[in-house]
Amino acid sequence: MIDFEPDVPRWRQVAEVLRKRIADGTYPPRTRVPSVLALQQEFGIATATGQKVHRALREEGLIYTEPGLGSFVSPSTSEG
Repeated sequence: MIDFEPDVPRWRQVAEVLRKRIADGTYPPRTRVPSVLALQQEFGIATATGQKVHRALREEGLIYTEPGLGSFVSPSTSEG
């Protein structure tokens, strides 16, 4: 759980935590990121909030989702 700022949407705050974890290597390229359910449990957020987090990170190109497998960190743009 984190102490949420009252004037910033929770999904934005959780997405920022995940962005930092991706940037610092906690979640390396091509590794699984926490599911919506895992985000609910870790941060105490609603399902819809967790879905917004995943949607935002997908739109930014930071993660991708494989149906039936989960969501993963996108391959590093510095590869190849």
